[in-house]
Amino acid sequence: MNIDFTKMNGLIPAIVQDAMSGKVLMQGYMNEEALAKTKETGMVTFFSRSKDRLWTKGETSGNFMEVVSIAGDCDGDSILVKANPRGPVCHTGSDTCWDEENTSKTGFIDQLRAIIKDRKNNPSDKSYTASLFAKGINKVAQKVGEEAVEIVIEAKDDNKELFLGEAADLLFHYLVLLEAKGYELDEVMEVLIQRHKK
Repeated sequence: MNIDFTKMNGLIPAIVQDAMSGKVLMQGYMNEEALAKTKETGMVTFFSRSKDRLWTKGETSGNFMEVVSIAGDCDGDSILVKANPRGPVCHTGSDTCWDEENTSKTGFIDQLRAIIKDRKNNPSDKSYTASLFAKGINKVAQKVGEEAVEIVIEAKDDNKELFLGEAADLLFHYLVLLEAKGYELDEVMEVLIQRHKK
């Protein structure tokens, strides 16, 4: 990552995005020292222009932001930090500095897909997911069928916890099946998008 701090007198904008939801949380400024401290501690640290010093987000409130990844843009004059917030980000108590709710958990699907792919490529005897891949496509497909039947059965009752548990099982095994077939969830999304356009 090549960042040119000279372009803007030593300070560059740093956008912080929730690593799970994809929601933009806040924007601050970093100098070289703030970026180095962010990398060293794993907590998002800015250079506060009003305080004229380094400022780790959450140092007062306890609502730290744990770094997942850091990337520079194509021109080397801004930074994108993906992080996991430990609470509301804005000093007003809002989830974001734009007063938006940050409650979606659907971004976790991408993290889960990466874990599933890793279990396929780096199998372990202790991994349930790796054991599914080892049993072959027929067993993976069978598990999706079993989970589909179980969610249908739970749908007839009125037990939210059991229904959501079966829904999670079905979604997980469906993602495993996609990986076993070598297909991406984005390909399925593209089919839905094209259907929606008709």
